Amino acid sequence: MSGSERVQPQFPAAETGTEREAEPLHVLHLVQPVDGGVARVVVDLVRHQLLDGMRVSVACPRAGRLGAELARLGADTYVWEATRAPGPSLVGESVRAGRLVRRLGPDVVHAHSAKAGVAARVAVRGRVPTVFQPHAWSFEAVTGAVALASRLWERVAVRWTARVVCVSEGERRTGERAGVRARWSVVPNGVDLERYRPRRDGEDPRAALPALAHLAPNAPLVVCVGRLCRQKGQDVLLDAWRELGRELPGARLVLVGDGPDEQALRAAAPGSVVFAGAVEDVTAWYRAADVVVLPSRWEGMALAPLEAMACQKPVVVTDVGGSSQSLPPGHAPFCLVPPDSPQALARAVGALLRDAPLRDALGHQGHQHVSTTHDVRQTAGTIADVYREVAGARRSEYREAIHQ
Repeated sequence: MSGSERVQPQFPAAETGTEREAEPLHVLHLVQPVDGGVARVVVDLVRHQLLDGMRVSVACPRAGRLGAELARLGADTYVWEATRAPGPSLVGESVRAGRLVRRLGPDVVHAHSAKAGVAARVAVRGRVPTVFQPHAWSFEAVTGAVALASRLWERVAVRWTARVVCVSEGERRTGERAGVRARWSVVPNGVDLERYRPRRDGEDPRAALPALAHLAPNAPLVVCVGRLCRQKGQDVLLDAWRELGRELPGARLVLVGDGPDEQALRAAAPGSVVFAGAVEDVTAWYRAADVVVLPSRWEGMALAPLEAMACQKPVVVTDVGGSSQSLPPGHAPFCLVPPDSPQALARAVGALLRDAPLRDALGHQGHQHVSTTHDVRQTAGTIADVYREVAGARRSEYREAIHQ
């Protein structure tokens, strides 16, 4: 297939002018990467946008399950080949993105993460209202000249950005400190509460997981869900686990996910660590856990802690980005630790493993918090409001132009 070849039958081209106002709002999601939290966010958004009657197109790389999953939902899905990292391929990626935008004529382009954000804004240059969602800023992942170039780009690119959507005030403040002077909307991440739910009475989540077949029924179990990479900080967690393993010799740590650091992490891991790999549905792992940990070095607002709390599990997270804002009031003393601190991480996780009543209280409070403030339906509704606002402004400009 070509770089923008269809997976699903093509919709007819949208009309222009006043006829277009009668059409459903048409959004084109441009997505890279196609795994992890970004993919889950896009799937949830697309599902609810389709239910709300929007016309939804998605362009993403062929690799992974994202394109097929979105096609099953009924989205109009295209292949847009793009690498995850910056490089010379960006020119071709931007050209292909521009061709696709011209071909489809969407009302709004929603670009997810740094690579899609660059390609979309270079290709469109403000001719179509463009929403950029960083999903954590790219300049946090790099250093030196690359970080400087990334900051400079984001400062320049706001001229072609109708709205920057951040998932937390922390993520927005990080952008502002980098000199990004954008039109902001802060829309916290949400989770599917029908999928991520507490275990029912009588359910034994551990029994459904073959990797835990030899684990004692009451053995302490800590789970970390995330891409195995420097951002997610599993190396820090392994350092903390060596200390915890001496204090709680029957405990097990499970790393759920895959990624570029897997080989190094396996080499460094003690025997009490289980590598579960990438799994299609992580809910059983959340429900099986006593504590869920995400020791990230940077984040916007990670989905894994929200999903775990929705499953009524206590979490321990690092104080980066919007992590503190994802926690219920009063949980920070138990659940929030500095990044890159194995000692603090070991103390927090160990304290929870030793205190079952505290775990239960934090789990119940976390579930209530996510149910009331991080329902994905609220997130999708707010994003739809952003689309209508930026698309409505452009349509108003068009009506003024044709009547002059």
